[in-house]
Amino acid sequence: MKSFRFALKSIVPIVFAYVFVGIAFSLLMTSAGYGLPWVVLSSVFVYAGSMQIVMVTLLTSGVPLAVVAVTTLFVNARHIFYGLSFIDEFRSIGKKKGSFWKYPYMALTLTDETYSILCALKVPQDCDKQKVEFYILFLCQMLWVVSCTAGAALSEALPLSLNGIEFSATAFFTAVVVNQWRESRSHIPAFVGLASAVLFYFLAGPSGMILPALSLSAVTLMLFRSKIPVNLPEDCHE
Repeated sequence: MKSFRFALKSIVPIVFAYVFVGIAFSLLMTSAGYGLPWVVLSSVFVYAGSMQIVMVTLLTSGVPLAVVAVTTLFVNARHIFYGLSFIDEFRSIGKKKGSFWKYPYMALTLTDETYSILCALKVPQDCDKQKVEFYILFLCQMLWVVSCTAGAALSEALPLSLNGIEFSATAFFTAVVVNQWRESRSHIPAFVGLASAVLFYFLAGPSGMILPALSLSAVTLMLFRSKIPVNLPEDCHE
């Protein structure tokens, strides 16, 4: 129980972020005509945070599911690189008796927030570090599922007017971009993304711009990766 309590204490800094974004996503889903079961299923199996907000816009715009899937892969591909720094540790957890399922589960539930927590994690000697890591990932996903479910249930139970709620997605990502601009050491990714979006907006139109813009951005950033400084937490795994 000490490991569980320590994990619970470790996720406190991100609780409000998960709760408010989860509720915002569920309100967007219900306003788009997707009921409580869809909200719960997407929060459990998609579990992509801000990408789920983008997903609502894509679905309501009639974008094919294949495009939604590829877009999600592009947007969340950074999690693959996060996982590389923990792959040995997650694999060792999965090798324990009865814990084979924890290895893929922990790899799939690693998010921006949980990655930051794990990187800075300093576990007391009387706690099991591997249990703490698992509990952190599990508790964060459960927090997300509960937040999404609560928001959907609230919107169905109360006569709330959701007119204009779709603008919350625009406001959310505007705030994210501004924050990233202020904290990033390099603005090259922002300029590349903006240029790619504008270019394909005119070449392919609003409905066909997403994949080519993301593809061009990814290729360009790979070519200029040596010129883009990266900040990682000092305590993170090498």
